[in-house]
Amino acid sequence: MDKISLKIKMLYNIMGNAEKKIADWIADNPGKIISLSIVELAEKCSCSEATIVRFSKRLGLSGYQELKISLASEGGGSAVNTHITSGDSAYEMYEKVCNDIYLALELTKRSLSPDAIGLAAEKICGADKIVIFGLGNSASVAMDASHKFLRAGLNAVAYSDNHMQVIAASHLSSKDVAIAISHSGSSKDIVEALKIAKEHGAATIAITNSGKSPVLKHSDIVLSTASDETQYNILALNSRIVQLAIIDALYFYIVYNPSVQALESIKETEHALLSKKY
Repeated sequence: MDKISLKIKMLYNIMGNAEKKIADWIADNPGKIISLSIVELAEKCSCSEATIVRFSKRLGLSGYQELKISLASEGGGSAVNTHITSGDSAYEMYEKVCNDIYLALELTKRSLSPDAIGLAAEKICGADKIVIFGLGNSASVAMDASHKFLRAGLNAVAYSDNHMQVIAASHLSSKDVAIAISHSGSSKDIVEALKIAKEHGAATIAITNSGKSPVLKHSDIVLSTASDETQYNILALNSRIVQLAIIDALYFYIVYNPSVQALESIKETEHALLSKKY
């Protein structure tokens, strides 16, 4: 998916004020840019023609004409919207969900530290035991992580009960890894469990949305995501999708790490599961 409207939204926060005026005008006036010359758009946005060219090049385009062509190819130049409204059809809602997920994945790719995910992968590969904490929306992600790691031959367990999280954390050592999954980073139970794990010497990893949050205080390694959860979409997929993408990346690192011998473990797992299938 390479829609220019989505790219505008993705890059909006790093644009200058003049470029943001262009982005805002395009969003507020879908389709109208097609008939405008660069001079006319500059007047409407109270900016220079050079700013419009710079705006276009920031999007990876050669100039203003390519910007117009790209917007037109999306369907009349209408801006891509990720905000679901009561007037949307079911299919329009699906499109917006897809757009929202795409944005979250691209923004997370920019937020995630290559060094941090590399170090997290190494810690997981070398751990005697891996415990994963997740509550509510993040509980299913924690279960997915333990399922994948266990198939790869690692000693991994997920806990979604707050009492069990504390109990498991209290039995960790310096040979173990604790992973906390929390979009907000402010879940009291998750923070407390990670704190106990750290006090017992375990390496602590947090998968959480970028920005300041209590979980960071007890995290040796932070894998930052970038997705929005507002009052109306707190159960939306985007936060879980980016968390799952990080888990998948860690899983594939384990699989292709020769020191883990994960491929043999996966074969053994598949063989053992044959009896569960017709």
